[in-house]
Amino acid sequence: MIKEKICKGHGKAKGFESCGSLVDVRFLKYGLCKSCYTKWLISDEPIAKKTFESFLVKNKRDFEKNVKKKIKQENQNRKSIQRLIQEARKPFHKWIRLRDINRSCISCGSVISEIWDAGHYFKAELYSGLIFDERNVHKQCRKCNTYLNGNESNYRIGLIQRYGNDFMKEIEDCANEKRKYIYTRDELISIKNHYLELLKTI
Repeated sequence: MIKEKICKGHGKAKGFESCGSLVDVRFLKYGLCKSCYTKWLISDEPIAKKTFESFLVKNKRDFEKNVKKKIKQENQNRKSIQRLIQEARKPFHKWIRLRDINRSCISCGSVISEIWDAGHYFKAELYSGLIFDERNVHKQCRKCNTYLNGNESNYRIGLIQRYGNDFMKEIEDCANEKRKYIYTRDELISIKNHYLELLKTI
């Protein structure tokens, strides 16, 4: 059953001369029907003016927010898969370096390096499916990662010493299965957001 009330201002609109007609309560605002509410907003009453200005500001803010959201989504849709991979790698690499902050270089065991990297055992450019596999990425000094091209032989030794032979077999089997992996846009966005959230917890 529809409940009706007389159009009569209350609250901020109390005392405003309204039409007095019966109106569905779902459409009343400060006790006023739609027509009277509009008249009240554009009246000379100070409270009405302030309410109207707040309404305009809020709607402008919501409109601008929606426009920015739409532009952001359109820009996201225009990004290539490679660009999304690079964007996801930044928080992922930072997470790896922080995860291993108290560990030495996985390859040479050094605890001193001007720059620490997140080095891949199975190279990212050859094993796409392991780009974001935490088992495959560890803190590595810049010398091993860049100047020694990953220092792969010592990296393998470091993995076995740290985790054991079973771990090594597990990651090698995974590498064979996922050597050529094609990420979706949603996957990459999800990976990026996941590591951004993890970084907030540190």
